Amino acid sequence: MSDEPDRLVRLAFGPAWREAVERVRGWMGAAGLATRIDAAGNLLGRREGPRPGGPALLLGSHLDTVIDAGRFDGTLGVLLALALVERLRERGRALPFALEVVAFADEEGVRFGTGLLGSRAMAGTLDPAVLGLVDRHGTSLARALWACGLEPEALARAARRPEEILGYLEVHIEQGPVLEREGLALGPVEAIAGAERSTVEVLGEAGHAGTVPMEARKDALAAAAEMVLAVERVARGAEGVVATVGRLEVEPGAVNTVPGRVRFTIDLRSGEELPPGPGFRAAPRRVCARSRGDGEWGSRSRPGRSSRRCAATPVCSRRSRRRSRRAGDRSGGSSPGPATTPRRSRRSRPWPCSSCGVAAG
Repeated sequence: MSDEPDRLVRLAFGPAWREAVERVRGWMGAAGLATRIDAAGNLLGRREGPRPGGPALLLGSHLDTVIDAGRFDGTLGVLLALALVERLRERGRALPFALEVVAFADEEGVRFGTGLLGSRAMAGTLDPAVLGLVDRHGTSLARALWACGLEPEALARAARRPEEILGYLEVHIEQGPVLEREGLALGPVEAIAGAERSTVEVLGEAGHAGTVPMEARKDALAAAAEMVLAVERVARGAEGVVATVGRLEVEPGAVNTVPGRVRFTIDLRSGEELPPGPGFRAAPRRVCARSRGDGEWGSRSRPGRSSRRCAATPVCSRRSRRRSRRAGDRSGGSSPGPATTPRRSRRSRPWPCSSCGVAAG
């Protein structure tokens, strides 16, 4: 089930995702689970324990994917949990507590730029302002929920009380080379990794490729290339940290025009708190300051995102700064964390402008 014919793309609240949810819901019912979809779009199937309504052990993962995803990402955790329930039923095994199989909604965050939506809603930590986020087609999250038969204004109803949940277990594919390299079939989760996603915007000055001298150019792409290399360099020098620039948008995008604007993303992940002060967060700003700048920083914000703009040329602004506490994310995966500990979105600490030292956080 995919939104595209030649690769696996199952974006949250899209046609393929809805089809997958209904398919898995049918399998849950066939396994004897009582199913429901909560206000955030999380699919849950419950196997009751000896005390109706008692606390449950949650098992599962997610069904949405990244672009060109692997077939086991997220789906493996949901289907293995369902297979366990089926095996318990076949063997007539009773448990002293309830089991719930959960398929969290929009864990990847690809469509609206904010991940862990379903699990944060269940933990009661989701900011309702995210409903105003829009995808690349201009569809808001609120509208996408409506299209799935959900009520955006009821999002808070997805929250669960801590006493309702005994714990959370998930099987997730590693998505990296470590276990294969070590010849191991399984590996335990060693850390709760934090993820921070940002968008950097660089403003230069577009010009004719044939008539603007090299010394007079304000090439936004050249500056962005320096920033990308700076992020890579800092990541390689920071233990336990990975950084990825996965998307660049160049304007005007003509073969004979000096680029005037570039936007690129930065994905930072670490099992430890990212170091304060300069380093990752200052890398793009150092390039701005070196290119040309007066060190003055302004700010503006909108729900779920923030931006900071430099009066210099080029200008860089940081948007969509988000840190989420995650479990099992050793190599870029998107598995949800323990349901027993609510995962909170956390804003990063302020860091100083490399030119003037003024904190902009």
